[in-house]
Formats: sequence, structure tokens, C-alpha cells
Amino acid sequence: MTASTRSHTHPFLPYCPERLDQAEAIQRGKQFHAHLDARRSVRFFSPDPVPAEMIELAVAAANTAPSGAHQQPWKFVAVGDPALRHRIREAAEEEERINYEGGRLPAAWREALGPLETDSDKSYLDTVPWIVVAFAEKSTPMPDGRLRKNYYVNESVGIACGLFIAALHTMGLATLTHTPNPMAFLTEILERPSTERPFILFPVGYPAADCEVPALTRKPLASALEYFGG
Repeated sequence: MTASTRSHTHPFLPYCPERLDQAEAIQRGKQFHAHLDARRSVRFFSPDPVPAEMIELAVAAANTAPSGAHQQPWKFVAVGDPALRHRIREAAEEEERINYEGGRLPAAWREALGPLETDSDKSYLDTVPWIVVAFAEKSTPMPDGRLRKNYYVNESVGIACGLFIAALHTMGLATLTHTPNPMAFLTEILERPSTERPFILFPVGYPAADCEVPALTRKPLASALEYFGG
């Protein structure tokens, strides 16, 4: 059976993207890799303002992500209010002090974090012009009042967050995937419904003029890819 002979119960549209010359396709792939390879997670930010339109464009890019049954189980909450960002910082640091100074982090995890020199200080949350929190929708309220269960939520939201990061980088912005554990304080501060749970907290802004990042190398392709046949 071909696509044209299938019987559809829901609307379908033709999909005919341009098939590129392979040499051009490979060149585009190399350029895209080089672009993303220049991206780094940042903990030193400039306070320079970032237009809300740039946040909207990044979320619009995230919205193109594939998702289980096309349920799109994500919600991005952008926080520009300085007082609210400070509340988030205080709550995040409280949890992180328990992690770092209080011993909640396992020894192996602390050892893995050692080269990054991270600690409980999250002062960059006061510096950045935006904090964007991605929430995962475990279920979605429907117009008739029922709750629709969502599927493959973690996978779907994770892909959307990856596209969000790539879009920020494309616009010259920097971010960090901050996941203080537990993150229930974000649900409370941002007054989110019980159907959502915090997934990732993104500080968003321009890198500081004196920004530094750890001298890390990425996994080589030979360690990230294996072939069977082909």
C-alpha cells in the first residue's frame, strides 16, 4: 500500500521537502555541526536586555519538536520580573545548599561535577534578563473538563528543550540547563497546575564580557556512533 492509497480517518497533507544534492546536503550538515559545536553552557551572564520576541522565537522553534501522538506536552514559562527571578534564585540556592553542603548529592555525582566547579551559588539567576522554565504536562485539561493523559512526556519535552537551546544559540544567546532537585518550588512560585511538573530551568541572556567555560571536549564520533551494515 502506498501513501496515496491509504484510507485516512483524519486529514493528511502531502509532504514533499526539497531533496538536496548530496554534496550540498553534506556541506549544510557540516555547517550545522560547526554552529552547534560552538555552543557552550554558560554561568556568567550579561544583564543586557533581551527582547521578548527572541524568547518567543525560541519557543516557536521548540514547538516544532515531534511528540508522542502529537500531544505536545510542554509549557514554557518566561519570567522577566526581577523580584520573581530573585525568589526563584533564593529557592534554588536553598535546595542546592542541601545538595552541595548538606550532603544530599551522592559522592559519585559530586566527583562527576568536580571539573565544572559548580556550587550552590546561583547568582546568575538575578543577572539574566529572563528565566524560562520548561514544564512537562503529565496530562492536559480539555475544553470539556476531562484530563487527557499524555504519552512519552519526558522524551517529547526533552526534544523540545533541545530545539529551544539550539534556537537560543542561533540568535547569539546563551543558557544553562539547570535542574535543581527537587524543583517543586517552581510549581509554587509560578503558580502552575498539578498537571504540570518542572522539567528544566533555563537562565537566558548574553554571555558576560569576561565569561569563561570549562575546557571540555565532546565525545568523539567514534564513541557516539556505531554501524551495523550499510
